[in-house]
Amino acid sequence: MGLVSTIDAAENAPKRRWRAPSALPGFGLTLGFTIFYLSVIVLLPLAALLARPWELGFSGFINVITAPRVLAALRLSFGGAAIAALINAFFGLMVAWVMVRYRFPGKRFIDAMIDLPFALPTAVAGIALTALYAPNGWIGSLFMPYGIKIAYTPIGVLIAMTFIGLPFVVRTLEPVLQELERDSEEAAATLGARRMQTFFRVILPSLYPALITGAALAFARAVGEYGSIVFIAGNIPNVSEIAPLIIIIKLEQYDYAGASAVGVAMLAASFIMLLTINLVQGWMEKRR
Repeated sequence: MGLVSTIDAAENAPKRRWRAPSALPGFGLTLGFTIFYLSVIVLLPLAALLARPWELGFSGFINVITAPRVLAALRLSFGGAAIAALINAFFGLMVAWVMVRYRFPGKRFIDAMIDLPFALPTAVAGIALTALYAPNGWIGSLFMPYGIKIAYTPIGVLIAMTFIGLPFVVRTLEPVLQELERDSEEAAATLGARRMQTFFRVILPSLYPALITGAALAFARAVGEYGSIVFIAGNIPNVSEIAPLIIIIKLEQYDYAGASAVGVAMLAASFIMLLTINLVQGWMEKRR
């Protein structure tokens, strides 16, 4: 009877769920380290940035971010970054397609050139772009006879933003293109679809999430870029002055609250635009 009761008790006892061993320590320790790391690296600096402008009061904060010079810089930074992201989305898709689908001489060299904006120090990139597009530069001198000035204008700012943002789109799309099955393309060709129809109706819908992600990364990088742009921009107030330069100028004038106010305005605008992009991306994934 004792043995039978022991067996019955063992069968009726609640069974513990088997859990696969984790490569990291327990959940509590990893979660605590994650929260601590994010707090030190992200949350505390953001909290300091959000708290500092209120030394000016609400009216003072509004006066800083609505100053004509600040508004012009914000328009150039965000407008130029948005246009550069669209340009990179189009040409980055073409570059990624060629790099994944074709083999040709010099492919490794071109692949290394794509990562050049990552490797170059931002100041070096800005000086190089200025040397090329200045009125006496190799490329800028070709446009001067037609009255087109590239460097020290918003066009130069746009070129610098496009230059630094291209790798984000290409490197985001390449893995997706490599994993893309060609069965659907062959099926579309069998059904009589032309190449352009196959691309726009079969291939491109599968690339939309990665394309939007790459464009969003390029946009975020261009908005906050300073070193690559400051040399070619010319820094003319209300014309070719970017928002990060406004922040640097205010810091040099020891106007820390004003610099933080401009930073908060940039943070809010960037968050709204990136949130919108993420919502659009999620909506497109649900429709697939």
